[in-house]
Amino acid sequence: MTDKPHPKNTGKNSMPSIYMLLLALFFSAAVCAQDTSVAKSAVIANGQKLQLVSKQFGFTEGPAVDRQGNVFFTDQPNDKIWEYGTNGKLSVFMDRSGRSNGLYFDQKGNLIACADEHDQLWQISPKKKIKVLVKDLGGKLLNGPNDLWVDVKGGIYITDPYYQRDYWARKKPGLDGQKVYYLPKGKIKLVLVADDLQQPNGIVGTPNGKQLYVADIQANKTYKYEIEADGSLTNRQLFAPKGADGMTLDNQGNLYLAGNGITVFNAAGKEIEHIDVPAKWTANLCFGGKNRDQLLITASENLYLLQMKVKGVE
Repeated sequence: MTDKPHPKNTGKNSMPSIYMLLLALFFSAAVCAQDTSVAKSAVIANGQKLQLVSKQFGFTEGPAVDRQGNVFFTDQPNDKIWEYGTNGKLSVFMDRSGRSNGLYFDQKGNLIACADEHDQLWQISPKKKIKVLVKDLGGKLLNGPNDLWVDVKGGIYITDPYYQRDYWARKKPGLDGQKVYYLPKGKIKLVLVADDLQQPNGIVGTPNGKQLYVADIQANKTYKYEIEADGSLTNRQLFAPKGADGMTLDNQGNLYLAGNGITVFNAAGKEIEHIDVPAKWTANLCFGGKNRDQLLITASENLYLLQMKVKGVE
């Protein structure tokens, strides 16, 4: 006669299986919760994604924000400067902009522009009156002012790489090397401040005016300099093993490098975020909006917006 299993024995044997299943589910939920918290961005507002504002341009560049939070940017092939208002509307600010590239506002509300057509530095008043701040360097044309930053004293730093333009008559640079210059407030003569880069491009300084970041796009590196009282640069340090076209800073000290999308580094030089941008090239970016918490991105023929949890410092 074969013994049948007792019902109580069957129950006892099933208990460990149920217990282990519940335990596995608990740990799985805990891991998922942990992964979700890790996935949250340190800089992008929760649940926010890149928004396409417009794709009607030739090639967008040089965004700069005014005191009200309106963002101005260039469409270089079409020789225009556009304004993206805090009301979300687009309008043309200026036609025939001297093929402007990088832009930045000074403390008086003037738009400083790297006018690439004749390799000049312009000051554009709110009423669109143009003043040429720099037309040459020792009688020779600049390579092509590309990007700039205005310091707390009103001095202007510019990068001067050489990119051959189809609207230039010349076919080679007249200057030796590609460098960084400084224009002290009220002066008309550029001062050389960095000649230790292969091809300087993006540039931005800290709000306290003590550090300057410069991207060497050809060497694929970004450096940090100390700014001296006279505007000269010292103590060059490698900040990130990555170059950039344009760059900006947020109020947490994070540095944003534009190029192949956007790569964000914290103040210690550690990469903390990469933002994919669906465009051939991400040229530049700045914070705008009434609260300076919207990241406006110029990328090829597009203008994008991304809502952030951090704010700009420009």
